[in-house]
Amino acid sequence: MNKINTLFANSSDKKLLSLYFCAGSPTLEVTADVILSMQRRGISMIEVGIPFSDPLADGPVIQSAATRALKNGMTLRLLFSQLRAIKDQVEIPLVLMGYLNPILHYGIEEFCQSCVEAGVSGAIIPDLPFSDYLSDVKPVADRYDLRIIMLITPETSAERIRFIDEHTDGFIYMVSSASITGTQKSFDDEKQAYFRRIDQMHLRNPRMIGFGISNKQTLESAQSNAAGAIIGSKFVTLLEESGGDADQALDKLFEALSR
Repeated sequence: MNKINTLFANSSDKKLLSLYFCAGSPTLEVTADVILSMQRRGISMIEVGIPFSDPLADGPVIQSAATRALKNGMTLRLLFSQLRAIKDQVEIPLVLMGYLNPILHYGIEEFCQSCVEAGVSGAIIPDLPFSDYLSDVKPVADRYDLRIIMLITPETSAERIRFIDEHTDGFIYMVSSASITGTQKSFDDEKQAYFRRIDQMHLRNPRMIGFGISNKQTLESAQSNAAGAIIGSKFVTLLEESGGDADQALDKLFEALSR
């Protein structure tokens, strides 16, 4: 069974925590250390960012990390090489998160095959049109047992959400707001109502809430309204500040999430 499906099948407490970082930032060779540190410290799932020059959905923190990674020489081919080197040590799901252009340049078939060879369980492609996913990407990904994860926002219609739920597997990435990534101090009443509305739809796929989670209030809100939470910008900032020392960054993250 795909590791993503296994994770959610074995989790009933709705306290999952997934972290994002950008491969190749702050240093080119940081990937393996960050992944293995996260696994050792109890992180449920890891999103590994593929750096791209024009990350439209990302805020300044992740944009800066992507720019640094590209300057360091990170490429998708190099990332797969780094992941293959630790494949046998990684037991938790790895999900690649990146934009369509580099993946198309790499080749959809080759991308899916490389994911399997590197121990990757899924991919999030924010700018992949759903029609293209159904016609061109899903058939290939399904052959490789690779999960393509789709995003929904507060502005996504109920009809669209149910259509996504019907045609995807793994989990649904529930964006907390219709804006770019970044930290927030709290989720207001409008966002809380959005969380409850989606929860009441009783979707087939589990959901993970991301964008804006950086403290105890936002973490607990996400974990109480979905299967778990995804943290990106906050951890990327701490990883940059620590010079790539993942354990130091995780210490600071766990401290921030406790208050």
